[in-house]
Amino acid sequence: MSASHAVPGSVGAVTPQDIAFEEPLPLKSGAVMPSYSIRYETYGTLNADKSNAVLVCHALNASHHVAGWYADDPKNVGWWDNLIGPGKPVDTNRFFVIGVNNLGGCHGSTGPASTNPATGKPWGADFPVVTVEDWVQVQSRLADRLGIGQFAAVIGGSLGAMQALQWTISFPDRVRHSLVIAAAPKLSAQNIAFNEVARQAITTDPDFHGGNYYAHRVVPRRGLRVARMLGHITYLSDDAMAEKFGRELREGGFKFGFDVEFEIESYLRYQGDKFSTYFDANTYLRITKALDYFDPAMAHGGNLAAALAGAKARFLVVSFTSDWRFSPGRSREIVKALLDNRHDVSYAEIDAPHGHDAFLMDDPRYHGVIRAYMHNIPP
Repeated sequence: MSASHAVPGSVGAVTPQDIAFEEPLPLKSGAVMPSYSIRYETYGTLNADKSNAVLVCHALNASHHVAGWYADDPKNVGWWDNLIGPGKPVDTNRFFVIGVNNLGGCHGSTGPASTNPATGKPWGADFPVVTVEDWVQVQSRLADRLGIGQFAAVIGGSLGAMQALQWTISFPDRVRHSLVIAAAPKLSAQNIAFNEVARQAITTDPDFHGGNYYAHRVVPRRGLRVARMLGHITYLSDDAMAEKFGRELREGGFKFGFDVEFEIESYLRYQGDKFSTYFDANTYLRITKALDYFDPAMAHGGNLAAALAGAKARFLVVSFTSDWRFSPGRSREIVKALLDNRHDVSYAEIDAPHGHDAFLMDDPRYHGVIRAYMHNIPP
């Protein structure tokens, strides 16, 4: 059976592409990237006037691989394949969809594990801290290279949604619609605290070596595992965790020890182990810092409405009732700021049990909202 039959409506086999940028990139931190490369994928066909392009921004541990699969690895299906494809809510028969691996990532774009041209060695700890604003600047340069002057829509969930929101601030004339899903206008103290515990788990791992572990040919796996386990707890709702695992024991009785006994323990350890085999610790540190730093209202005395005053896009904001990491109240803050400016905004609060990860799920009500909104966007 071909993979196209295994995944109905899929874009099929895809091939990532790389673009090198030699023009230096000034970063918000004051550092400058002398040159860099960005990996991306595209799905669908760009129309003659290049007006049907849709940019998908990824969250913490995702990548440019948004939809489809790889011919040499058919089980590696894009992280938003249930949403994007022919006939799907983001219909690649109508739109030209672009997925990008952000600068500082570890899935092909220049990041801490890449070679620093000044030293000939991996960047490691010397790789600069990047921000959501920096990523949007890079994405705009990619759009320039592809000849795209304006996106029909920019879409993202979680950290990706922050990028979709930032696009309307940084480049108000270059985006017609912004889909902001499971987002917050800035992190709460609690969310920053979760990120800090994860970073501490990584940086205190003996194999971290101050971020220069590549030279030692080791990986701070223990820290990565704990960081991922902590993250997974925050991505799931209490109800979802209870339904999926409850207090089920793996072997039916207490062992009176500290090895895995409960199914939830087994799940978390599995997720942590898997994550530590493919994700770069330095990338994790930088992406969580980008989350912490995102606060478009800061430059306006904490006034989010003032930060969004110059936006020209139309908005769809989506939240999920069981999401306690970025609760519906945080999305309503964004909606209020947009309404204060009399911007065109639609808001959907989906009653879904999955927690923060709901934006990745194939929920018919959620997908129905996205489908209806995208259907009304002229390509």
